[in-house]
Amino acid sequence: MKKVLFFIPNLSVGGAEKVLINLVNNMDRSKFDITVQTLFPGGVNEQFLKKDIRYKACFKKTFKGNSQILKLFKPETLYKHFITEHYDTIISYLEGPTARIVAGFGDEATIKICWIHCRFDSQRTAQTGFRNFAEAKELYNRFDNIVCVSEWVKNYFCRTMDYCGNIEVLYNTNETKEVYQKSLESVEDVVFDKDCFNLCSVGKIAPVKGFDRLARIHKKLLDEGIKNKVFILGEGYQRDEITSYLKANGLEKSFIFLGYHTNPYKYVSKCDLYVCSSISEGFSTAATEALIVGTPVCTVEVSGMKEMLGEHNEYGVVTDNNEDALYEGVKSLLKKPEQLAYYKKQAQIRGKYFSTENTVRAVEDMLNRF
Repeated sequence: MKKVLFFIPNLSVGGAEKVLINLVNNMDRSKFDITVQTLFPGGVNEQFLKKDIRYKACFKKTFKGNSQILKLFKPETLYKHFITEHYDTIISYLEGPTARIVAGFGDEATIKICWIHCRFDSQRTAQTGFRNFAEAKELYNRFDNIVCVSEWVKNYFCRTMDYCGNIEVLYNTNETKEVYQKSLESVEDVVFDKDCFNLCSVGKIAPVKGFDRLARIHKKLLDEGIKNKVFILGEGYQRDEITSYLKANGLEKSFIFLGYHTNPYKYVSKCDLYVCSSISEGFSTAATEALIVGTPVCTVEVSGMKEMLGEHNEYGVVTDNNEDALYEGVKSLLKKPEQLAYYKKQAQIRGKYFSTENTVRAVEDMLNRF
């Protein structure tokens, strides 16, 4: 049995944190002895860890400036302080601080793996969590294997880091059966009008998710005479800013923030279209889940979307990553109900590709190779 540690900054509401929980909960316990360790405790996803998975945190609570403080210490020092047990495989499940710490371990008998979820499109992005780019490049090269969540992420990583070591793509794990079953639950707190299109999106309300431009698209559609409502599932610091725009334009009743829900699927499944307006993504868990529950997807081109929906829009619509292009994509679908119905069927087909069994088996096979 392999003793495996997954190390991540926290288990908050983010997509990477959620798919890590999905992954470890479904791994074969007869083959893998699993520990999840975080820098900081208290994330909402902690509650979903199965009881037979060990969990520990480095600190008792989070504190301001932690990223800069950790950079004051050498990776080797941090590793010795935080990782106190022996493991056969140690995985940093995110870029940045935990990757820097894991790379500080020098025992060749222990395999070191790093998951990359975001696009390294510049040296500045790549050095996040490290003292500088040179340190980041050196430490990432210490890993025995790099795992990227999409081909897009992999290509950027190799180009920016000038990386030639072991690297592969493994897709995120979703609880497909659970997601689908939860999507069948009734919704009591929202009225989905039958005389208009119901659109939705899921994620942290922050600039990177582009909900501000989705709000503007919503207004443009209304101005064009296309009746629609937009439901946003999530919380975040940009909510007040977007709410001010909605109030100024009389849109509070048609662009609705529903807050964070442990079961967003029951809302998504009852909408006509899932819209991803993000500036950047790793491999969108929320879009994948929309496919699983059979909701058509229209998205800007961010990491992994063409892998998910097809190079030629076979399973959903991918537009250029700008507001005008996304507006035209959404508008085209809403003005052609037959096309929307077609993509609903295609979503159901594509959702099966990302089954829990397939993605977990791929990770287990990778761990057994090293």
